[in-house]
Amino acid sequence: MTTFPFAPSWLDELPARLAELDAAHLRRRRRAVRPLQGAHLDVDGQPMLAFCSNDYLGLAGHPALADAACAGAREFGVGSGGSPLVSGHSQANAALEADLARFVQLPRALYFYAGYATNIGIVPALVGAGDALFSDALNHACLIDGARLSRATIHRYPHGDLAALEALLASSPARRKLVVSDAVFSMDGDVADIRTLHALCERHDALLLLDDAHGFGVLGPQGRGALAEAGLTGPQASQRVLYMATLGKAAGAAGAFVAGSEVLIEWLLQKTRSYIFATAAPALLARTLQASLGLIERGDALRAHLDARIAQLRAGLVPVLQGTHWELGTSRTAVQALLIGANDEALATMEALRTRGLWVPAIRPPTVPEGTARLRIALSAAHTEADVARLVDALAELAPAARSALPQEATA
Repeated sequence: MTTFPFAPSWLDELPARLAELDAAHLRRRRRAVRPLQGAHLDVDGQPMLAFCSNDYLGLAGHPALADAACAGAREFGVGSGGSPLVSGHSQANAALEADLARFVQLPRALYFYAGYATNIGIVPALVGAGDALFSDALNHACLIDGARLSRATIHRYPHGDLAALEALLASSPARRKLVVSDAVFSMDGDVADIRTLHALCERHDALLLLDDAHGFGVLGPQGRGALAEAGLTGPQASQRVLYMATLGKAAGAAGAFVAGSEVLIEWLLQKTRSYIFATAAPALLARTLQASLGLIERGDALRAHLDARIAQLRAGLVPVLQGTHWELGTSRTAVQALLIGANDEALATMEALRTRGLWVPAIRPPTVPEGTARLRIALSAAHTEADVARLVDALAELAPAARSALPQEATA
């Protein structure tokens, strides 16, 4: 009997490819965490002061949210049982959509079970082959993936370079044009120039999609978000803007929504595959988020406390960073990027902080550009003045190594 050798399976290549990730210091690892008091977490069994959470207002553990979740579960059960267009659109979900639209001061909102699913669904519902999409170079992966799925022609402009964006808009022959941008960029914390983006879209008959995952609840009057901070709300603004935000960060729970004009939201309801073909979020989550919205709306003291911790960190790091190759970004938000550079040094700095009881994640490519590995310091209203001082002191202990790594002429 003749036997034929089989070519090696592509699955056999995976161990070597994982080893390549190890060699480049790019393999990710999950940590099992449990919340403790304040901004502290149990990380793999070790108590840590955490600067990694996007729970910017410290609401995730608020008793009012837990009570609302329990009440919602008793009223509706724990599962939705179907997609929103079949049986999953509960009365609680409908009420939440109305509350979200009112809160962000736009005509209508559509509630999704996750932020990533929102953007990979709504972008292809808006543009397709033959259309033009314009994307900031540092947009979040969900906007990038939504753009690719749409099959529109993608024009990527340098981060924040709105002159380059205008040139691209002016030269595009496409009838349908969509500009997509983070409102607050997730790895740098800087805020987009929303008013200029809006003006460019007006001038060139484009629609603007803003992802405000990291601004909702924190920026703008009463935490209404970056769009409200820019003064772009109401029916007139909604004709040119779609506003998307997540509900698992400052809102302290989970989910996401998109808000805009009546006709745009109706179109998305009819055409967004990640909405139509997914099981709806459970009503208990909607009830939780309604309670969260109330806390956000009344949360000026929380936002003021957060702003004070941001200012404290930035001021405290000025002397620490002098003479090092480390660089603090220009962010005014809760996301503070401490650029380290090399992947191995960023990981070593993260580990040195971990041994001091501080959990600050190292962010590496492809999440950020090559050569810009960093510590992503996420601040929260749950952090105390003493918490931030502890982080600054720990970084001050580590800074001499960053100074000694510089060429002699750079430190002279």
